Amino acid sequence: MFQPTASFSSFSVDDVEKARAFYRDTLGFDVADQMDGLLITVPGGQSVFAYPKPDHVPATFTVLNFEVADLDAAIAEIERLGVRLEQYPSTPEMPVDERGVLRDPGSGMGIAWFTDPAGNVLSVVARAGAGAGRP
Repeated sequence: MFQPTASFSSFSVDDVEKARAFYRDTLGFDVADQMDGLLITVPGGQSVFAYPKPDHVPATFTVLNFEVADLDAAIAEIERLGVRLEQYPSTPEMPVDERGVLRDPGSGMGIAWFTDPAGNVLSVVARAGAGAGRP
């Protein structure tokens, strides 16, 4: 029977030092060297492994989501840290506002995207009923 003792996610980066600076110095996460890559401890105590890949191509999807209580406050803080939001085009399926934030006024859920130095897509998410900010 398959009985893992834990799990973690991983993604590639093209420059471990830039990734270290971003995740440790900009976002303030604990980062440890491991097998030529970085073991990043994210809020909640989970680990994510960022490994070097010479032919790295950024993921075209979100690789890491950060849940927040207040989406607007989280956006303001990451922007204060020098991180810019991604600006995806608004579509009927994904109606984003002028800042690129997707909000569901009915449920209160909201999400905003940004990238790490390797171009991997990350997000801040306020789940339904968790204080997604203004509708």
